Amino acid sequence: MPALFLDSPGSKSAAGKYLTFILGSGAFGIPILKVREIIRLLEITPIPRMPEYVRGVINLRGKIVPVIDLRMKFGLPNLTTTNRTCIVVVYVVMEEATKLMGLIVDALEEVYQIAAEDLEPAPDFGKGTTSDYIQNMAKTKGTVKALLNIDRIVQEDRAVLPQNVFPTEALRSQG
Repeated sequence: MPALFLDSPGSKSAAGKYLTFILGSGAFGIPILKVREIIRLLEITPIPRMPEYVRGVINLRGKIVPVIDLRMKFGLPNLTTTNRTCIVVVYVVMEEATKLMGLIVDALEEVYQIAAEDLEPAPDFGKGTTSDYIQNMAKTKGTVKALLNIDRIVQEDRAVLPQNVFPTEALRSQG
C-alpha cells in the first residue's frame, strides 16, 4: 500500500508523524507524508462560480494549484489573516491520481510523532452529523487533536473544481 494512502479510521497503524496546525480554537493534524511544502500566504487568483471556501488558485513555481480555506470549509467563523496564516500544499488522491492542493490554515504548530497508544477512533457525533473526514483523534501533551483524512475532505470538491485545475504529481517513493 503506497505511503500516501491512510489506514482505516481508528486504525492503530495510523501512528506516525503528523503536521499539526490551528484553525480557530481547534488543533488538527495531517500525515507528514501528505505534505509537499508550506508557504506563506500568497496572492490568490479567484475563480468565478466556486464555493466560498474555494479561494482560487496560486502559481507555485509554474504550477497552478487550487487553494481552499479549511476554516471556511469547516464552517468556522472567518477571521482576518495574520502573519502566521499560511498555505500547506498537500498531495491529495483524486480519481486514481495524486494532485496538489493548497490548504489555508491559521497557524502551524509542529510535527508530532504520534504513538499508537495515543490514538482513538473518531467519536460518533450522532445522527445527522458526519465526521468521516476525521481519521483519528490524537492525545498529545494533554490536548486532543483531530487527525484529518485530507483525501476525504476534498472528495466533494472533485465535482466542484475543474479537473484541469489540479496539477498531477507522480507518487513519490516513501518509506
